[in-house]
Amino acid sequence: MSSPASAKPSGFSLPKLPFWAQILAGLVAGVLLGWIARSGDVTWLVTALDKIGGIFVQLLKLAVAPLVFFAILVSITNLRQVNNAARLAGRTLLWFMITSLVSVAIGLAIGLLTDPGAGTGLSTKDGAEPEQAGSWLDFLTGIVPTDVITPFTELNVLQIVFMAVVAGIAALQLGEKARPILTFSHSVLELLQKALWWVIRLAPIGTLGLIGTAIATYGWDLLGKYATFTVDVYVGCALVMFGVYPLLLAGVAKLNPLQFFRGAWPAIQLAFVSRSSVGTMPVTKRVTERLGVPQEYASFAVPFGATTKMDGCAAIYPALAAIFIAEIFGVDLGVGDYLLIVFVSVIGSAATAGLTGATVMLTLTLSTLGLPLEGVGLLLAIDPVLDMMRTATNVTGQALVPVLVASREKILDRGAYDSATSLDVVEETPTAAPQPATA
Repeated sequence: MSSPASAKPSGFSLPKLPFWAQILAGLVAGVLLGWIARSGDVTWLVTALDKIGGIFVQLLKLAVAPLVFFAILVSITNLRQVNNAARLAGRTLLWFMITSLVSVAIGLAIGLLTDPGAGTGLSTKDGAEPEQAGSWLDFLTGIVPTDVITPFTELNVLQIVFMAVVAGIAALQLGEKARPILTFSHSVLELLQKALWWVIRLAPIGTLGLIGTAIATYGWDLLGKYATFTVDVYVGCALVMFGVYPLLLAGVAKLNPLQFFRGAWPAIQLAFVSRSSVGTMPVTKRVTERLGVPQEYASFAVPFGATTKMDGCAAIYPALAAIFIAEIFGVDLGVGDYLLIVFVSVIGSAATAGLTGATVMLTLTLSTLGLPLEGVGLLLAIDPVLDMMRTATNVTGQALVPVLVASREKILDRGAYDSATSLDVVEETPTAAPQPATA
């Protein structure tokens, strides 16, 4: 006779849905509820969807500032545990620039072939100058903060990155004296990652609110005027994600691209619905490690990528947007202008800051070209729809480059890469952050 402890529970239990299925369910439910709210003019439902999506984004943003600071500080100090750390850092930044260059070239080519601003019916009166605009002077002078508090309260990620880099280098120079600070930073980073995993578990509900709000607010009518531009952005991002990246994996790293997407898929899907590279960073780091990238190197490459590596928001999108706005305002762009777009996209991508939207990067591009900033107002309405695909592209590149560099430098665990599967990452205990380096 079996004991009560060993007896199997009776009754019917629902099967547990994997995380990707929960996200998909939230997406479908959001579209349905958004359509009901719009077609039936259900004001309370629109408000509810907006609140649900807004709270989810706010929860993601809540952890962004300290997460970026401590992740980069710890990653810099732990680079001393990696052989050829300077070489790895240099190769990482080089591939960031190479993939950005290819991405902006694809964006320009698609824009020149399709003329996204032609025949839209939009005019100068439809646009409004944004409240905040970026310029090269602001970008260069804005890297250095005026105090240590404001970057955290105003969520200026670029300044937070600057302070984290300075603190990390200073800690390396201090050696053993900085050991208590590094231990504290390590503990805070683990705490933040744990808290953010709780937020990530809410992604299916957040997806429902964000998608539902977009449908209820803008509907499908808006896509008519922006149809060519929207298709261009999605096609450009798809070409980079499923064309350029697989070619690099197969040709440069000699890796199976399907294995990469199988392992990286949890991060890609979360990026699509959350529209935040930084918010997705813990998942990106975990899938990168699962793909065989050493933990110490992934802890450096992924946080830097989440704040500076933006093939979707900082390369494809501004290239297409510049052509779109130039056509709306009747401005002819020359070869020199296209070269400027390339320069801005490769050098200025850190201005996107890893948060939802790419307004700062777009205004930086437009101001460099001398295009009217009112053009930004033309794109704000459609931005949430575009930002999903842009962010998914960003995060795919942020996972790709560490894999590519690790393979080239022969530090990639090929066995882990070949066996990587799209596991339900939110159901696993997060891997611990690397221990602080000894002096």
